[in-house]
This record gives sequence, C-alpha cells and structure tokens, in this order.
Amino acid sequence: MSKLTLRYRFTFPDSSERAFALEMDRDTAELTPSKRTNLPAWTELAFNQCSGCPFEASKVSHCPAAVHLSSVIDGFEDLVSYDTVRVTVENEERSVTATLSAQQALASLMGLVMASSGCPRTAVFRPMARFHLPFSNESETAYRVAAMYLVAQHFALRDGKAHDLGLEHLERVYRGVHSVNRGMAQRLRAASRQDAIVNAIVLLDVYSSLVPAAIHDILDEIRPAFEPLLNNDVEG
Repeated sequence: MSKLTLRYRFTFPDSSERAFALEMDRDTAELTPSKRTNLPAWTELAFNQCSGCPFEASKVSHCPAAVHLSSVIDGFEDLVSYDTVRVTVENEERSVTATLSAQQALASLMGLVMASSGCPRTAVFRPMARFHLPFSNESETAYRVAAMYLVAQHFALRDGKAHDLGLEHLERVYRGVHSVNRGMAQRLRAASRQDAIVNAIVLLDVYSSLVPAAIHDILDEIRPAFEPLLNNDVEG
C-alpha cells in the first residue's frame, strides 16, 4: 500500500514552531488511522454528534474526524483568529509557504484532515485532499470543486450510471458537509479556549455555503481562458 505524506509547519508570532506530518493512502486519500489512545471526551461520537451522521454510537465509539483533529488542535489553544502565522506545506513534489491569519492557516489544515479522516460525509472531498492545494482562494476553490465533481461525473458516465454534467446536484454534496462543519464547531467550542480553532471551521463552512451558490458565476469569470478548448477548429 503506497503512502503519501504532507507536512504542515507553523511558525507562531513568538517564533516557536509546530509541525504535523499527515500520512494518507495514495489511492484512497484516507489518513492512516490514528494511534492516539488518550482521546478527549469531545471526540466521542455521541458528543454533539452531527445531524445526519450515519454512524451509531453503539457501534462506533469515536467520531473519526474529531479523533484526527484532536491531534491537530493541541498547541493552538492560545492563538487568536487574526494572529499572523507563517506556514509551510510540503509534499513530494513541492513546498508552499504563506504568511496569513491563524484561522486561514488552520482552515487549510483542518479541511484537509476532515476530508481524509474517514468521515463518510466529508469523504466526497478526498480527491481534493489527494491533490491538496493549500490556501486556495475563492476562484481556485471553485475551479477545483468543479473539476473534482465533473471528473466524478465522467466516471459515472463511463460506468453507465446517472451523471450530472450541469453541476445541478453539487449543492447536495455540500449539504452533508455543512452539517459536519456545524457539528464539529460545537465539539471544538468545548475543546478550545481561543477562537482560532472554531473560526477555522466557520471559515470552511463559509466556503461550503458560498461555492455551490456562486460556482456558475465564478466559472463564467474564468471562461475566456477556455475558449481555445471550446473552439472546434483547435488542432492538437
């Protein structure tokens, strides 16, 4: 089983550092199961369980997304949302460095963790986790979401299944993610003294509401770059 490792390294305002190495399956983009044993109470499945969660507390003791996030939030409790941090993200191919607010930096890391955590509701975003682009802006996010969704529709078409090339049902995909974000925010309010952790989830939820509502407008803005591909006379 081939593994892919992504590393996040944070440099805080006091010059201290914190690093995370996230190991995921290269094919499925699911994180290697956590080996942590001293799990906090807020990771238990029944603690502010997300609306619509398919798991049952009698069969699954802990929320998989919360378990993975519990290792991430340690050391961030004293950060305020608008503290400035420097973050470097590394994988096998490249290194990306940015200086941005704590909530933006944490949103990037936490979004990656939640997508690949084993949560059934966020698993739809594993393709984006597999080809992770940290700190993406609104246009980049919309483009990547549309590309991910349409590749999935290509596979559905090729397999003879119902498909949606018009992005008509994209909002349904995000609906499940919205409920996870709300439930996770409730969990994290019980786990963190400062607001950067919770606001990182709120920021993710803003994107989950904005992207499906505005995706056609955003894609129309970048359509001119696609004119050569839309021109039937293109030679290649």
